[in-house]
This record gives sequence, C-alpha cells and structure tokens, in this order.
Amino acid sequence: MLRALGLASKGVALAHPNPVVGAVIERNEVIVGEGFHQFDQLDHAEIVALNAAGEQARGATMYVTLEPCCHTGRTGPCTRAIIEAGITHVIVAMLDPNPRVAGKGVEELRRAGVHVSVGVAENAAREANADFARWILTRRPLVTLKSALTLDGRIAAKRGATTAISNEQSRASVQRLRHEADAVLTGVGTVMVDDPLLTDRTGEPRRRKLLRVIADSKLRIPLKSKIVTSADGDVLLATTQPLTSTKARALQRAGVEVMRVKAGRGRVDLEALVAELGRREILNLLLETGAEMNASAIESGIVDKLVLYYAPRVIGVEGVPFAALRGKVALRLPVLRDVRSVQYGSDTVIEGWTRDVYGNHGTRRKN
Repeated sequence: MLRALGLASKGVALAHPNPVVGAVIERNEVIVGEGFHQFDQLDHAEIVALNAAGEQARGATMYVTLEPCCHTGRTGPCTRAIIEAGITHVIVAMLDPNPRVAGKGVEELRRAGVHVSVGVAENAAREANADFARWILTRRPLVTLKSALTLDGRIAAKRGATTAISNEQSRASVQRLRHEADAVLTGVGTVMVDDPLLTDRTGEPRRRKLLRVIADSKLRIPLKSKIVTSADGDVLLATTQPLTSTKARALQRAGVEVMRVKAGRGRVDLEALVAELGRREILNLLLETGAEMNASAIESGIVDKLVLYYAPRVIGVEGVPFAALRGKVALRLPVLRDVRSVQYGSDTVIEGWTRDVYGNHGTRRKN
C-alpha cells in the first residue's frame, strides 16, 4: 500500500478534477503490475495496473489507495475490469467520498466473490485526497491559508514593507504547496507591496497552469505589476467594479481575465469567489495574503487548513500581525484539529485543520 500511495503522489497536478490514485498488483509476493491516474490519459490507476499485469492478474491481489469506481463516466467501471481480470483480493486504503461510489464499489466486488479489505493506510489516503473530498461533497475547493510568521506572530516589520521571514527550505516547501494547488489567491495589497509572480517554480509537470487569482475590489492593481505583465491565460482578477471600466478593459487587453463578484463589506466577497472557483473545477486553493485578507478569509469561514511557517525571530508590537481587520478589536481564530509540526532547518511549520472535510463520508467501514 505504501508503494501505491507513492504512485498516487505522481498524479499530483495531473489528476484533478479526479482524485489521485495509485494501484499495485501483487502475485506470489512479486509486483506484476502498477499504475497511477492522470486525467488526460483517461485510464484509472486500476486499469493501468491491470494492463501492465496482463494474465498475471488472475488470482492476484490488488492494492489501491481509493475504492474502485462502479459507474460509467469518461471510462467504464473499474470494478467490472477487476472482476473480469480474475483478481481475487482487493485491499483498499479508503472508501470513495463521491456519493456515486461511497461503498458501492466494495459491495459490487464482494458480490462477485472478490475478498475486499478496507482501511489499510487510510489516514494517508484521506490526506492525499482531502481536496477531492472537499470539492466532490460541496463543490468548493479545499482552501489552505499559508503564512510566514515570527515567533510573536508578525508577518512584516511594518505596513507596506516586504520582510523576509522564512528560510530557503521553507520557501522551497511553499513551491510544493503551489504545485499541489490548482489556484493561488492573493489580495491586491500584497501585489502592490511585494509584486509577486505567484508561479509554480518546482519544474514538475502539471496538466493545467496554476491559476493566479487576485482579489481587487477597486481595481487598484498596477498594469506594470509582474503578475499582470506575465499573464498568459492564467490570471483571474476578481473585482466589484464594472467590467466596462477603462481599467478593466486595460487589464483584459493585457491578458487578465476580469470577473465581477458581489461585494461583502466593501470588499470582494470571498465566499462567492471560492464558489466560482469550485464551478471552474478548482479543487485546491492556496491563499498567500496579507493581514487583512488573512482575517477576512478566516472570518468568512472559507479556510479549511492553516500552514504557518514560524521563523526563530521576534519583530515586536510595531510589526504587522498575522490577521487583523481594520476597525475590529479582536478576531476569533478557529481551534485547529489534527495539528502537526514539521521542521525545515531553523523554521517550524505548524499545520492544522479547521474542519473535517470528509464529514461522515469516505470513512472506514467494516471489512
């Protein structure tokens, strides 16, 4: 199963809007077939593995990270192919949260006499497809808020200033977060201060360009900013202003897609923006924003996961806090669950979830 999970990870940025899935077929303690899913190549991981195994699949065991599908979509049901190939035992990491499957695949295999076990390395499998679960159950992307902080919770030395906080190892891991994401969202304030590109610089393959999204209610973004001048069908600007305005038309001529979104407290309504991204089959959204948008995102309830990079330094009270809304004395931060820490050199990364994106779906059932 660990081998299957490793194969599934090869589908990152290649499988969405489908889940990442890996499959391994073993016969007499020898791997005879394996594969992972890529959306553009159609075949699911189970079919890739079965094709590789050929006749050696008969009487073999299949390890698969996600319950085999039992319905016809872009391809036929994997359950039927598994049964016809003569696989006798299927070991499944987790049930599919997709309501069209959700245990039905396992039941079909069992009715055909295939022995099925469920729950091996389930937690790792659930984490690998948390974004797919969030989207398939709600049609909203999984939203991860990432931020670099000092030990006293500051993200910059002062407002309007760029402050380097994290080390090189942490910055490299942020590129991995971008690679895993379908879109990255920032606010116009961050663009005006930092002038970021917000590109995926891992060099690893992806089937869709990373969509770079800017929330800019008043169309303040400079036309000469890096994100505008590098636009190539991969920049979306959400605003509350008319699309017929002079600035909107100038951005469109520069290759930026400008989208009008309803206002919330004078700003772009983040819930409405996230809903629109879900409609565009964005499963995984990374937020890289400043203090005010961090606060707005948390307050609006769109954030599913926090990834906080703490550097061993202190700025003091004059620094910019992690999350702050003008005119508000305090912000109620969520209590995180399933918290864990990772060390990148001298930096400590804290990861935690604000909710269980699976709810009662995709959970382990009796073998």
